[in-house]
Amino acid sequence: MRPEKKSVYLVLNSWTLALVTLLSASGVHAEKADSLKEMTIEADQFLNNGKTNVSTFSGDVVVVRGTLKVKAEKAVVTKSADEFQHVVLTAKPGAKISFRQKRDGGPDLWVEGESEKAEYDEKTEFVKFLSKAQIRYLDGSKVTQQQEGEFLSYDSKNDVFVGVNSSSGQSVSGGGRIKTTIQPRTEKQAN
Repeated sequence: MRPEKKSVYLVLNSWTLALVTLLSASGVHAEKADSLKEMTIEADQFLNNGKTNVSTFSGDVVVVRGTLKVKAEKAVVTKSADEFQHVVLTAKPGAKISFRQKRDGGPDLWVEGESEKAEYDEKTEFVKFLSKAQIRYLDGSKVTQQQEGEFLSYDSKNDVFVGVNSSSGQSVSGGGRIKTTIQPRTEKQAN
């Protein structure tokens, strides 16, 4: 029998920065107000090892900060000697991690997506979505842009978005294709 689900609530400013950057791929900006809000992390278990500087959240991990909501099976946060954090989010076998966040620029703009694994390096400001990754930009419920691939990454320092046909991050002959779909702009009609 599964033990009673326990929640862990923590405020982790560096991890919040990692998650917000994780969602700002392709120049789409997360809602600025979210950065001013408290973040909560719920999980079945939490382990912080002070000697190794590794914190592990496991079992139905849910991260919420303002409009940002991330769901994963496991989140491992490793702090380096120079105080930067590396975050790895993983899904249950056969499932995907998911995220959704409101974007600035309109009343109903969102970014959402999923992948089997995501990594963020705070020092390099580099995020990777690995294995069966999809990122969708929405205006209400309408998808306005979408990227799909085995490896999607965003270098926020240099504002570079990359899609590759294998989860190794290296293009492989016959390894599949990257797909980007961009909907035509609809002009607002004058009333």
